[in-house]
Amino acid sequence: MKLLPYQRVKDKIVSLRGQDVILDFAVAELYGVETREINQAVKNNPDKFPEGYVWEVGKQELIDFRSNFLITNGRPLRRGHANE
Repeated sequence: MKLLPYQRVKDKIVSLRGQDVILDFAVAELYGVETREINQAVKNNPDKFPEGYVWEVGKQELIDFRSNFLITNGRPLRRGHANE
């Protein structure tokens, strides 16, 4: 597997719940796959992820995050990637 350039990964990191995270759709973009493939891989391999490593973003939390993201960055965040 080829390593991804540091800056490409760094650009996908966002702050949510006071932590630096990469959202599922951003991981999918990095690996060139569909978001559903990332989520399915996580669901099928729970032992590969330590407790607290993966968590779901609620609908309202995603709405709030998008609003803050737009205000901070001046560009819209892609939609439709929240899990409830």
